[in-house]
Amino acid sequence: MLVTRVINVNAPLTEEQKARLAILKTMTDDDIVYDEDCRELTDEELSQFKRVNPRRKENVAS
Repeated sequence: MLVTRVINVNAPLTEEQKARLAILKTMTDDDIVYDEDCRELTDEELSQFKRVNPRRKENVAS
């Protein structure tokens, strides 16, 4: 079964969304819980990540 939702990005946030956002803003990297399914990556592993889209050399007016 396929479920489709239309999200109005211009709609104001609900109180629940505001509360969740406030919690996320207070989180630090120390709040991340690593386990066997999601272990902390080493500096060597992190250095292997590459940008998917290259940075533009000049600013583009929007």
